[in-house]
Amino acid sequence: MSSTQFDGDIDSFVSYLKSNRGLSANTLKAYRADLTACLHLFELRGVTDLNEITLDDLRSWMAVESRDHARSSMARKTVAVRGFFAWAYEHGLTTTDPAATLMTPSIPSTLPAVLTESQAEQLLDVAEHAVATNQYKDDGGAAAAPGSGKAAGKTADKSADTVNRSEAPARADKRDNARVTAESQRNAAILELLYATGIRVAELVSMDIADIDFSNRTIKVTGKGNKQRVVPFGLPAQRALETWLEQGRPVLARTATDAVKSRAANALFLGARGGRIDQRIARDIVHRAAREAGVPDISPHALRHSAATHMLDGGVDLREVQEMLGHSSLKTTQRYTHVSIEQLKNRYGQAFPRA
Repeated sequence: MSSTQFDGDIDSFVSYLKSNRGLSANTLKAYRADLTACLHLFELRGVTDLNEITLDDLRSWMAVESRDHARSSMARKTVAVRGFFAWAYEHGLTTTDPAATLMTPSIPSTLPAVLTESQAEQLLDVAEHAVATNQYKDDGGAAAAPGSGKAAGKTADKSADTVNRSEAPARADKRDNARVTAESQRNAAILELLYATGIRVAELVSMDIADIDFSNRTIKVTGKGNKQRVVPFGLPAQRALETWLEQGRPVLARTATDAVKSRAANALFLGARGGRIDQRIARDIVHRAAREAGVPDISPHALRHSAATHMLDGGVDLREVQEMLGHSSLKTTQRYTHVSIEQLKNRYGQAFPRA
């Protein structure tokens, strides 16, 4: 990332956002990059003072940026720049706010991709079947060593080294089988929880074990802006979570180094090396499960869309879905009513004789 003479002002603005707006680390990082790129362009044009930047300059910057960025990216960049200059004006860094009338590019409204209810059932059934197929019971003990009990006299001539070499592959196979089972249990629990609650993948990976309340069958979710909400989940998700916590999680936790184990001690979901699972792995789990189930390829966010749509189809109130998903605006939630209406129109066209 290029540095500019305005880096100090950008740092102060980002610190202000962090303290007063509660924005996520990813959003703050994106805003910093957007502002640095914008002000670097003006610096190349000879600007040495924020007061020299005009509305026409900002429109020129937008024209340059829009050549290589989508409208959604430009909307975010515009919000960042407009917020920065409003802050600069309020804090006396500029005598005017040149970005006050800078328009945000309109973003075309698109319907989110969703699974049908039968496809969602198929996805979760395949994940549950994988757990049953890969089920491996760890008896907690090592394989009986040759030469034990009554056979000791017959095998006494074998050296300890030979015995150890023969046992090593069996122990390795046992560990591998247990790990595969644990990962299947984790994947099933992730899919069940994503669909049952409609939470974001970032919210999923940041969850701790203590965030689950099995007695009420609810989870505590920390969403955007560190806002917390309580979301219910169903019996299938409860069973999958209990299986993962009781059987699978201890297996993956044993693979962690002491340092990793300490950092991930409270994490709900673990990766293959025992650390807190990251978003990339969670996304891969959903994509792979969709392929194995033979349903349309979806992301965790599409599973969130599916959950919202199916709740609305089932008669859940729009405001309740808004609260469950953690949307700050009802307008965001209303997109899913459009999906439901489109599906209703399709079913109507197929089923109604005078459609």
